[in-house]
Amino acid sequence: MSKAERLVEVWRGDILESQHRGHAVVVDKTGQIVHAWGDPDQVILPRSSAKMLQALPLVESGAADAAGLTTEQLALACASHQGAAIHTDRVSRWLADMGLGNDDLRCGPQWPDDRPAKIGLIKTDDSPCRIHNNCSGKHAGFLTLSRHMGVSDPEYVELDHPIQVAIKQAFEEVTDEVSPGFGIDGCSAPNHASTLLGMGRAMAGFASANEDGDMRQKASARLREAMMLHPELVAGETRACTELMRTAPGKVALKTGAEAFFVAIIPELEMGVALKIEDGSTRASECAVAAILVKLGVLDPAHPDVKKRLNPDVLNLMGLNTGFIRPSEAVLAL
Repeated sequence: MSKAERLVEVWRGDILESQHRGHAVVVDKTGQIVHAWGDPDQVILPRSSAKMLQALPLVESGAADAAGLTTEQLALACASHQGAAIHTDRVSRWLADMGLGNDDLRCGPQWPDDRPAKIGLIKTDDSPCRIHNNCSGKHAGFLTLSRHMGVSDPEYVELDHPIQVAIKQAFEEVTDEVSPGFGIDGCSAPNHASTLLGMGRAMAGFASANEDGDMRQKASARLREAMMLHPELVAGETRACTELMRTAPGKVALKTGAEAFFVAIIPELEMGVALKIEDGSTRASECAVAAILVKLGVLDPAHPDVKKRLNPDVLNLMGLNTGFIRPSEAVLAL
């Protein structure tokens, strides 16, 4: 990566101990850059921040309506969930309604990040399954779309599978770019690359979409609204996506991705945010996105769930405050 800018600082006492560099962009509904740090043309893998893009064909094709999907299921299609009961129970019922189950998913088994769910598995000497995978909602959406399209090939994560072809087409249309390549995500699905600006442009498209528009706008608006309506399903308790959305109900849809990617959809401003921290640090991506949203007037810096990402204290094992994390001056100058 090149031309990265300092976005987050870690202080111990009055010494700058560490710094996180990266790239970030705020884009308006016309696709123009409003604010930028680092290189907006940096090619990135958006990882799970792209899930709402991957869910577009599910809604646009009519598959969601044909299957009678609820706003909860649409939120889960965009989710990186904790594997809590509120997530796995819903995904299990979704699959059962199609006559499918755990073995039909092509994401691997994963220990839940939700503590009660994880302890429950340990106490019963049980093992996690594919439904516990944080991407199982997205994969249930893939299976719903595949069934609607009448595709018999069960290997729906293959790059040439019809639903992955449809997803790539939607991805390139909303980013307004030809993807330069792809990686295989943790859940085995293809993850297409774009520039940071391309992802910002896509998020601005979601932000400005309305249900009175064309098919793409209607689908984008429905997914955005589902995420904001069910923040607990998009991630889970203690997670930044869930907690930050709850602090500003109806004002922002947030989605993190692996390796410190983060996006925000801001309907009132009709703007999108995309950012990538160069070293892959989640503490830095959460701080940076919180800072940008505070400066844009979306989040309240005094709210405890905002403060713990924006300016968290660094505590040692005795509970002593030894320093703090904060956004850089470049971000604060927005």
